[in-house]
Amino acid sequence: MATDSFGRRIDYLRISVTDRCNLRCVYCMPEEGVGWKSPDEILAFEEIERFAEVAVEEGISKIRLTGGEPLVRKGIVGHVRRLRAITGLEAIALTTNGTLLPRFASELAEAGLTRVNVSLDSLDADVFARITRGGSLEAALAGIDAAFHAGFSPVKLNVVVVRSLNQDLLQFARMTVDRPLHVRFIEYMPVGTDAEEGGACAGDSAGHHWTRSDHVPSDEILTTIGDAGQSAGLGELSPVARDDAPGGWGPARYYRFPDAVGTVGVITPLSHHFCKECNRLRLTADGHIRTCLFSDEEIDASEVLRTGDKEAVRAVIRQALESKPEDHNMRVGTDRRMSQIGG
Repeated sequence: MATDSFGRRIDYLRISVTDRCNLRCVYCMPEEGVGWKSPDEILAFEEIERFAEVAVEEGISKIRLTGGEPLVRKGIVGHVRRLRAITGLEAIALTTNGTLLPRFASELAEAGLTRVNVSLDSLDADVFARITRGGSLEAALAGIDAAFHAGFSPVKLNVVVVRSLNQDLLQFARMTVDRPLHVRFIEYMPVGTDAEEGGACAGDSAGHHWTRSDHVPSDEILTTIGDAGQSAGLGELSPVARDDAPGGWGPARYYRFPDAVGTVGVITPLSHHFCKECNRLRLTADGHIRTCLFSDEEIDASEVLRTGDKEAVRAVIRQALESKPEDHNMRVGTDRRMSQIGG
């Protein structure tokens, strides 16, 4: 069992397999991109698999593949298959924008992927296109359908709540009533080089930057959904007991409308931070171990991964566990944007 210096069990590894994406979401990257790494600066699948094998030996039992958009990387299905073959690894999950899932979902399921999170921030086609700078809501919704058709369980929907977007939160919550979909509303996080100046996002095409005033705390999110649900005749939104919540590796708190098949969840990195229960490490696409989403302290593992020295890999993983901070101290702003970190 892997533990850090504060006694927390660390059993969850998030791996960014690419910093590239087929969308340009305004809270993730500027319109022109973020200065992507050249292919020789990105870890080869073999190097990622070497890291994962040692990490599992050290106590990691769950892996989530992220990006950018992980499905844009050629060979991702074979990568999932090889990771799944690692002795001791319990499960592999994927976070995606969903637009490529109709093409890959069945193959990924056959390769051993079991869980999918789809990121989707608006159910209004025009707003979705503006947030993603040209993305298709229809394609994203088709991805959710493909995830269910392939048999992934659970299927979760991640919604970043931003006040100025005027999102219809009840419209998302309604999706949980007759389908086993678990919609998680995520507090807007100040990640990125612009955050210290008031906006962690690149801004939209009109030059409007999101600011800290766009942060909506989870208590307000739940009140908004609960009141709207009551008015719409859905009944009272009630907490879900931990044993009845969808299987999860993270800090979401779940709620349900009466007789709903799915759940509504909130993830609260700012208003009710969950650092005491943090169970994860991150490996960036260029081979850096990141011990906290909000910290720029990273350990470069790329060189030892390329030497193939298994014990050297083990040493940097143990170094990361030892250096993991106790909490994020409400830090605002990071050197890297979300697309470069992997979420």
